[in-house]
Amino acid sequence: MTPTLTDLSRFVYGTTRLGDESILFTDRLAIVREAVAAGLWIHTSHQYGDALNVLRALFDEDRTKVPPTIFKLGNSSPEEVRAQAVTQLETVGNTGMTIGQVFPSGQLAEDLCTGGPGIEGLAQLKSDGIVGRFEMEVWPWSSDIALRCIQNGHADHVIDGYTFYLNPLQRFVSNELWDVMMDRNVSIVAMRTVAGGDVHHTLKKPDAPDYLRKRAAEIAPIFDASGVESWTEFAVRFALGFSQVRATVGSTARSSNLKEFLDATQDARPLDEAIVNEILLLQRKWSDEHDVHAAPWSM
Repeated sequence: MTPTLTDLSRFVYGTTRLGDESILFTDRLAIVREAVAAGLWIHTSHQYGDALNVLRALFDEDRTKVPPTIFKLGNSSPEEVRAQAVTQLETVGNTGMTIGQVFPSGQLAEDLCTGGPGIEGLAQLKSDGIVGRFEMEVWPWSSDIALRCIQNGHADHVIDGYTFYLNPLQRFVSNELWDVMMDRNVSIVAMRTVAGGDVHHTLKKPDAPDYLRKRAAEIAPIFDASGVESWTEFAVRFALGFSQVRATVGSTARSSNLKEFLDATQDARPLDEAIVNEILLLQRKWSDEHDVHAAPWSM
């Protein structure tokens, strides 16, 4: 496939932490201001508390410097996608979004797989200048939709790439879909850069999901033996080491963490091939044993 989404910043600032009202509004505004000043794209959603209001405050400071922004959208029809897009754009005071991250369900999902009218409904959003491009959000329990979409090719002119959790502990697409994505050179935006935090912290975190702690126990020795200085660098180099991955999306409310992300993504070198292959073998096992059997939204 023709490479797409090649213009993203290598690290995209995710805004989940901007919705945390336990953090002062001024502090949340300061961290996203820092991210934009660093030239980062922004990933956001109306689902993230009042993150859109923080962005509105930032954008209103200088409308000539509004960054490229990815918005999460859904669901079962182009009309629903349009309504969500317009509502979010009105909240932040923009007229269009750079990328719409669509999670299709119901009839829209079927249309994207079979060439139904929903495809042209999304294309119209592009023509109207509301959405510049679309990437499809994928989960283990929705991998069959993306797989059929890629294999059938009906929506290739509308769907410009695919996005899912991709880090050493999580590869949230089925093995079959992953193989097709690698074979077809599909553009990927990797979500959740560090899988919630340092791998050793995950091992000890009492509220971490059981599956994630078990994976951390398998990955920690690989990380420790790698000689890589930090978990952030290790995770960034893993994700960005795949030529199809255009960017990795992570979130933080701390300036020091943002600097660590920026340092790690600047000229990130792929991990040693042996390390990557070891992780990929584990991810194939995890996918077959757990991920594809998981109930929706249970991971």
